Amino acid sequence: MIQRSFAVALVALLLVPSQALSQFVYGRSREGGGRPVTMGLPDRPGGFTFCRLQYTSVRREQGGVGWSTDYPGSDLNLTMRLAELTTAGPSAWSNGMAGIAVFRPSDPGLHQCPFVAASDAGTAGFTPEEVEALRSYLLKGGFLWADDFWGDRALAQFTGEMAKVLPEYAPVELPMDHPLYSIVYRIDEIPQITAIQFWSPGASTSERGAESTTPRIYAVMDEAGRILVLMSHNTDIADGWEREADDASYFKLFSPDAYAIGVNVAVWIMTH
Repeated sequence: MIQRSFAVALVALLLVPSQALSQFVYGRSREGGGRPVTMGLPDRPGGFTFCRLQYTSVRREQGGVGWSTDYPGSDLNLTMRLAELTTAGPSAWSNGMAGIAVFRPSDPGLHQCPFVAASDAGTAGFTPEEVEALRSYLLKGGFLWADDFWGDRALAQFTGEMAKVLPEYAPVELPMDHPLYSIVYRIDEIPQITAIQFWSPGASTSERGAESTTPRIYAVMDEAGRILVLMSHNTDIADGWEREADDASYFKLFSPDAYAIGVNVAVWIMTH
């Protein structure tokens, strides 16, 4: 969890919607349904673009819908809140929508994204062509954040695909004293954020029962310590962004922690 002083300030700010972008605070019934809502890169470049990986699902996980899980709401809301909570100026579309983009692993446009996210990552499978393309992207400075995958089978699926992409680097648990956890907000523990469809007040947040009780963040790093891939396992960080407007209790319980991690990761990637 984030420190109390930061949490109070963060909640106070998050309760006030942005006048410029408040029409794009997304909530329920906004998931992409398998089709991108934008094509290519935003036509008004800025300091941050939220890119999403449009992968092919080779298996199914309960509650997930593949690459478009949490899309586009989480992408838009994090981009908007990042602009409010930091000095990072986001890119945008000419219609005023915050700068978000979707690329397949083999799309050359992916190389214009310093940050790309994958939700429901435990269902992803990559072709040999995509393996090579992702490898090139990551080794040339790219970054992939895999989120919202729960339990042993999902972890095995995603780490198996990453072993094809980066066989020389093994994932390790990112220690809590890593500076990523304090670059903007100080994070003392990894929150377990559950999908709003699964959540009820006072109930367990572990979506796979005893198998997924402990949320962890893993990283794949190169020899210099640069994070190439970040994996938030047994937690759904992006739902804390996507669902901020859906339920006040859910927002207060999960969104500040979700945004603290999201802001820290975005700022880390932009400065490292």
